[in-house]
Amino acid sequence: MKNKVYIPPFKTQGIKSKLVPLIRQNVNIDDLTTWIEPFMGSCVVGLNIAPRKAIFADLNPHIINFYNKLQKKDITSSIVGEFLREQGALLKKKGEEHYYLVRERFNREHNPLDFLFINRSCFNGMIRFNKSNEYNVPYGHKSERFAKAYITKIVNQVMYFEHIARENDWTFLCQSFEKTIAMSNNNSFIYCDPPYIGRHVDYYDSWDETQEKELQACLTRSKARFMLSTWDCNLFRSNPYIKQIWGGYNKITHEHFYFIGGKESNRNSMTEALMTNYTLNKNANVSGKKYVQLSFDLGATV
Repeated sequence: MKNKVYIPPFKTQGIKSKLVPLIRQNVNIDDLTTWIEPFMGSCVVGLNIAPRKAIFADLNPHIINFYNKLQKKDITSSIVGEFLREQGALLKKKGEEHYYLVRERFNREHNPLDFLFINRSCFNGMIRFNKSNEYNVPYGHKSERFAKAYITKIVNQVMYFEHIARENDWTFLCQSFEKTIAMSNNNSFIYCDPPYIGRHVDYYDSWDETQEKELQACLTRSKARFMLSTWDCNLFRSNPYIKQIWGGYNKITHEHFYFIGGKESNRNSMTEALMTNYTLNKNANVSGKKYVQLSFDLGATV
């Protein structure tokens, strides 16, 4: 497995780049396995696992649209570079006036290049939509955001993604997690990263207890191996749904710090959990830290 963690071109809340090494150590697939992600997000996990065959899905149509156009060569890394240089120069000259012009244009036309631009120039790199499905994150107040080195960094991220996506048999779909999980079979591996229940999140869609229970039911019916990311605890409280819904599965935890958040008080350490229906690697070691596998007494195999 590769040691390097590749970062996708989009910033998203709760991106799993810090969990990638731990996920890698506890995933075992081959070229015949169909990798399935019902909550693709930025696609950072799939990008780093690099499965031969994969189905990536999400309810956010804009990232799906960008990656589909990238795969079909309607968008290329060179097109991205040219676009960001042009729009970055206008942002430097006009500041927030240009940001809001592009944001309004995106909400009207849904151009995937505009989506990448506002994602990279908005406040804290957030992706948030109002009830009318309009992108409503304010300007990040960095008029010189698109310096030459920054554009090169994004272009390289796009270039790596287009190489991996075209080299393998990857499908990108905008659809519900129920439909996506129903596409699995006994030779599938499902990685789920749903919105974290009980946490304040600004995803494209909302998430509640009913959906969490439906997700567990869908995964159980699938008969596929699966791994699910969720939050275990923070300084103030624990996730009650770990026992209520996911108590019959194996768990491994990892503590790290979230940097994305509008308020300083929201940028605290978080212990995350990986829940699986198969035995985890008890000796997983990431960045010199030992992670201990836990399980509850509801039929899990340790």
